[in-house]
Amino acid sequence: MVQAKKIALYLIVVFVLYTIIASPERAAELVQVGFEGISSAAQSVGDFMSELVK
Repeated sequence: MVQAKKIALYLIVVFVLYTIIASPERAAELVQVGFEGISSAAQSVGDFMSELVK
């Protein structure tokens, strides 16, 4: 089981590096979308907590 996790992690790292090298513009777009999603989620949690306090 541990060996399978190592192999899966290795494949993910190789895929990410290949994506960055093959199309850096697309990789940058994906990172930006990810950060926008995290920011939006954090804003929503903040709004929810503010409403709970009121």
